[in-house]
Amino acid sequence: MSYDPPRPAGRLLLTPEDDEAPARTARLRELGLGERPEPALDAFADHLAELTGAPYAMVNFLDEKRQFFAGLHRPERDVLNVDTAAPAAAGAGERVRREVGRCLERGHGFCPYVLARRKALVLEDVRDYPRFAGNPVVDEYGIRSYLGAPLVDTTHMVLGTVCVVAMEPRPWGRAGLDAIKTAAADLAPRLESRGPGGLRR
Repeated sequence: MSYDPPRPAGRLLLTPEDDEAPARTARLRELGLGERPEPALDAFADHLAELTGAPYAMVNFLDEKRQFFAGLHRPERDVLNVDTAAPAAAGAGERVRREVGRCLERGHGFCPYVLARRKALVLEDVRDYPRFAGNPVVDEYGIRSYLGAPLVDTTHMVLGTVCVVAMEPRPWGRAGLDAIKTAAADLAPRLESRGPGGLRR
């Protein structure tokens, strides 16, 4: 695979700078993306999860304040509200694991690195990389493996990502890398040309 992880330097958990955030936010609003769930993008995430065998798949748009999963596939669970903060632990030292919802804080997770790199990111076991092992999603959600690629539009703006995650290490391999890159390349132009009926095939 072609992934060479960023070398840790200084503050390991520093989120990459995103100078394009204001322009990206404007572009997302122009395209009507990143503010609400979309059934067509949920269906795309469902297909991506099936293709990669991952329990979670997302179409993620990042603006200046947050990450929003307009497309989301997750295992069926009895979850009342997955977008609220985790409840306080009942006892000292007890860990409360949260379910993946539609919104994520801007600096959490690994998609901000995909935006900064403008290329796919493969983490078969996030704990193998000091820069990523301390990310809040590792402890809060139990995420151990990540595979993501950027959604680049015709203006060369990175709108967001398509990604999959798992709760155990995954040997994504070349097939996984090719699949996520192909998915991103397929979806990006369809986001710009979609009509009232959703994505065009």
